[in-house]
Parts: sequence; C-alpha cells; structure tokens
Amino acid sequence: MTETMSAAPPNAAPTQAPESTAPALATRPGRWIDNWNPEDDAQWENGGRAIARRNLRWSIFAEFLGFVVWQLWSIVAVQLPDAGFDLGTGEIFWLISIPSLVGATLRFPYSFLVPMVGGRNWTIISAALLLVPTIALAVSVSNPETPFGVLLVVAALAGFGGGNFASSMSNITYFYPQREKGWALGLNAAGGNLGASVAQFVVPIAITIGAAATLNLPIAGWIWIPFILLAMFGAARYMDNLSNAKADLAGSASALKEPHLWIMSVLYIGTFGSFIGFASVFPKLIADQFPEFSGIAVGGASVSLAFLGALVGSLARPYGGRLSDRFGGARITMVAFAAMGALALAVVLTLPVGNFWLFLGLFLLLFSAAGIGNGSTYRMVPIVFALRASGDDAARKRKAAAALGLISAIGAYGGFLIPQALNLSFQATGAYAGAFVGFVAGYAALLVLTYVVYVRSPHLREHKI
Repeated sequence: MTETMSAAPPNAAPTQAPESTAPALATRPGRWIDNWNPEDDAQWENGGRAIARRNLRWSIFAEFLGFVVWQLWSIVAVQLPDAGFDLGTGEIFWLISIPSLVGATLRFPYSFLVPMVGGRNWTIISAALLLVPTIALAVSVSNPETPFGVLLVVAALAGFGGGNFASSMSNITYFYPQREKGWALGLNAAGGNLGASVAQFVVPIAITIGAAATLNLPIAGWIWIPFILLAMFGAARYMDNLSNAKADLAGSASALKEPHLWIMSVLYIGTFGSFIGFASVFPKLIADQFPEFSGIAVGGASVSLAFLGALVGSLARPYGGRLSDRFGGARITMVAFAAMGALALAVVLTLPVGNFWLFLGLFLLLFSAAGIGNGSTYRMVPIVFALRASGDDAARKRKAAAALGLISAIGAYGGFLIPQALNLSFQATGAYAGAFVGFVAGYAALLVLTYVVYVRSPHLREHKI
C-alpha cells in the first residue's frame, strides 16, 4: 500500500509554500520513498530537506564507524609484540596496510550497491558487516599463538570499513539537490575521516586502562560492537530507500575512457592516499623512532599522540574546498603538493636530531597539507569533467558523478602504498629515509603534473579549476 506524504510541514501556512511541479512524495513498506526530486523547490522545502538531513546524520555515523574499523589494525598491530606475538617489522607493516588494500578494492562494488538494494538497506548491511572484523579481531588477538596468516586474514576483513565510504557518499548524493551536494558530501566525508582519529585515540586508552603491566587487546574490537548495533538500529529506524536511485553503469564505463579520470586518480592517490597511508602508519613510525612517546601514561591508561595526525588532516579537508572556491582547485592542489614535498624532506633532514616534538610538528603540518589537498583535488573533479570531458552537458555530469566514486576508490590504494614503501625502505636499509626521499620525488612529479595539465591552460584558469 502507498501512503502519500503531506505536502506542507506542520505549522506552515500552505499559501507560503512554493508551488510543486513534481508528484507528491509517497512511501511504501520497507521505508521506500517514491517520487523523490530534491531539485523541486516545493518538495525540498516541504519535508524533503528534513528527510535528507535525517539520512545524512545516520550516514555520517555509520561511515564514521567504518573508518574506525578500517584503522583498528594501525594501532593493534603495533601493540602485538608487547602482547607476546612473535612478529617481524615486515609482518607488522602488512597487518597495517592490508585493510587499505581490501578497503580500496571494495569501494568499487560498494558504490553500485546503494541503487541495487536501497540506501537504508545497504547501510544496515554494511554496518552489520563491521561486526565481522571487530569480533574476529577480538578473538584472534586474545592468543599470542595465533598464526600470522590468520592475523593477516582478520586484518583484511577490516577492509569492510574502507568500502563504506563509497556507498555512503553514493547514497547521500541522491538525497541532496545540486546546489547543496558539496556541503552534504563534505560533511559526510569529514565525519567519516574523523573515525580514523577517534580510533587511534580511544583504542590505546581502552587496551591499557586498568590492565597494569598487560595489554587487553581484545577490547580494541569489543568496544565498538554496541556502536555498530546502534548504527544498524538507527539506519533501520530512521533512514530511507529512494526508488529513483539508479546505478549508472554506462556513466562509469564512459568515465573510465576519459584520460582525466586517471590523471585525477593519480592526484588523489597523492592527497587522500597520503592522508590515509600516513594515518595508518603513524603509530608505527612513532613506536620505531621514539618508543618512549609511543604511549604516554595518563592515570591508569596510555595515550598515543598518533591520533592528532588523522584529526588535523580531517579538519583541514573542508578548508581545501573553501580555498579552492576562491583561488582554484588546481592551484591549491599544487600548493598542497609543494608543502607535502617540503615537509617530507624536512622529516628526512631532522630525523637524526632525535627531537620528538619537532617530528610531531612536521607530521601534523604534513597531515594538514594532505587534508587540504584532499578537499581541493575532490573539488576539481566535477569542474574538470564539465570543461574537458567529451559529450553534452548531461553526459559530462553523469561522467563526473561516476568519476567521483571511481577516483575515491583508486585514491584509497595510497593507504596500501605508503606503508609498503616504508616497509621496503626499512627492509633494504634499516631506516625510513629512503621512502621519504621517494615521497618527495613523487610529490614534485604530481605538482608538475597538476601544473602542466590544469594550471598552464589559459582557458582553465578562467574557470578556477
């Protein structure tokens, strides 16, 4: 049975409402909504905005937990030797990096599942899937005899959390009108990214509080289960499915043929990939270079300052978009790469000094630059496709929408590449300087690529690309 929703909100004068040109919203069992059209001003003002905001809030919460789960092994892996696990540096780096590899890969199918099963339904399912890596983590780290292969599989399961970003962003895209998409997607992305910082702050406290000389590693998984169950309940009770959300496989196929999709993907690997890669490996770098600062005793718990990296990177992301609106995304992206290269070089030059606070300060600036680059690069995509992609305006918009999902997936592979580059450097030289020199060269190459393709053109400068 179909239930027609009220055309006017409570306590509003009907004569003041805009005249709707779209059919009235209607609901069906299973919290399905028909006739959704956020571009219709009357529908948007008379209930549509409230529906969209309600879905956005629970989407942010579910995606936040996805990032939490995605980053759990960045903290737990570093603590395993102290808990009695016999693991080498290379094995720890694999436990840190494998969630990013799996999460990046899952972003491709996740981006298409919302139109197939419904945004509400998939949020419930994707949140429920987070129970698998959290419970598996709690069980596997409770016994120091657990084989490395089992630990690696369990760490790979944390990739479920990384995939959530793509489906969450895809879902929110359908709810908001074009004029408000940037604001909504920015909130959704920032809320998710903060999960990495919260995980790195909470987990060290949870596993050490009241544990005396031992580590209660299983707590790192168990503490998130109530929140995951809450996300499932909230999605089931308050989120909606939109019947007009359709998977654009043709648009994705067309976007894959555009050279700019691959160029922007490389740039996004340099910005978001650096953010998530350094976020996952920062606790390991602190433990190796400054073990006395790996955990700072506060009362009966241990606090790690590694969470500050992901925190400042997440908070900086919206400013990348705002600066891009004023000065152009390509210019801000160039500045971000220049800053990242200079700061990576500064890390190499100052490591022999052995000053933790200098090391921390440089890394926080590096995270800030990467966060700004996240926002500016992501903002470039729709403009690049509007100006440079083939086809008419409608075709370019479809390609741009598809490209955002594909680029976010490809960029996430940086979360695997950054830790593995550091691992290779350590295995070859016993130090991390070689990897950072490589990062400097990479950022310089990306800066030149951005300039040559997107800044040098007079036509593109006019549009602040």
